[in-house]
Amino acid sequence: MRYQTKGTCSTAIDVEVKDGRIESVSFTGGCNGNLQGISALVKGMMVEEAISRLKGIRCGFKSTSCPDQLAKALESMAE
Repeated sequence: MRYQTKGTCSTAIDVEVKDGRIESVSFTGGCNGNLQGISALVKGMMVEEAISRLKGIRCGFKSTSCPDQLAKALESMAE
């Protein structure tokens, strides 16, 4: 699934989930090293746990962040 981000340097997130576990995450744009790290850390994690850990994280003065946008992407998959 591809999620168009809002309010971040990254412009999109591609997420694959199987049986409630995150298979892969790939960000388009943004801080490459940090986003590769986030992608590696959430791989294999249950979707609910990733949402719980990432939701609400802010980037500086912004009201959101790339991790927060990933949580929103995962939430939108459940809708």
